[in-house]
Amino acid sequence: MILTQVSQLSRRSIVRLLRQPEVVVPALLFPLLIFGFQAAGLGPAADIPGFPADSYVDFLLAFPLVQGTLFAAVSAGTDLAKDIETGFLDRLSMTPMQPLALLVGMLAGVICLGLLQSVVFIGVGLLVGVSFQAGFLGALVLVLLTALTALGFGGVGAILALRTGSGEAVQGLFPLLLVSFFLSSILLPRDLIQTDWFRVVATYNPVSYLVEGVRSLIITGWDVQALALGFAAAAGLIVVGLSGAVLSLRGRVART
Repeated sequence: MILTQVSQLSRRSIVRLLRQPEVVVPALLFPLLIFGFQAAGLGPAADIPGFPADSYVDFLLAFPLVQGTLFAAVSAGTDLAKDIETGFLDRLSMTPMQPLALLVGMLAGVICLGLLQSVVFIGVGLLVGVSFQAGFLGALVLVLLTALTALGFGGVGAILALRTGSGEAVQGLFPLLLVSFFLSSILLPRDLIQTDWFRVVATYNPVSYLVEGVRSLIITGWDVQALALGFAAAAGLIVVGLSGAVLSLRGRVART
């Protein structure tokens, strides 16, 4: 029963995503543009003693892979807010639909977008000369980690959508999440960050471990510790996002 519910809503979520090129195209282009600007401006950072990669492009490829998941959060939250505004969610809540099935099905588009982003960004990385130290299998693991991260951030977007019922409020989440990315190790390794407060914030920021898990597959190979921390951070984000979204959904249903 629950699998049928998830499959039906997943199909709707994916089809709706594919019918919105105004969502898919920016989600692919914007992270790549920032990636290009940062790679050009910060390229000399690879000459710093102790820098973990020979090329800053190799180091920075984790940026679009993880930062692109922010678009997943905004996309998921905006679509869910539209369903609230049109009354679709209220009608659906009157059926025997399970809350978790409802959310997972609606977030299927997020996972699809995360998979598409990771494949495109990996392809661009290969075109500009990035070599994946973990090989083809490592690239598959990277795609999986990116998709899980997108699901977790999608849950965060769903929480805001369910609590506010406003697409504008969800879009306002993007700058805040973007700040959290730049306060991580996404541009420099934590041990090379000279500013003490910045290094402390980056150490406690879970985004750092998502980035470092992805990056390890590109520049190091099979780093068990980095991967374990990366998947743990993604799992924690999913638990927080989905559990918070389920509670928010129940609260909204109780008010209607």
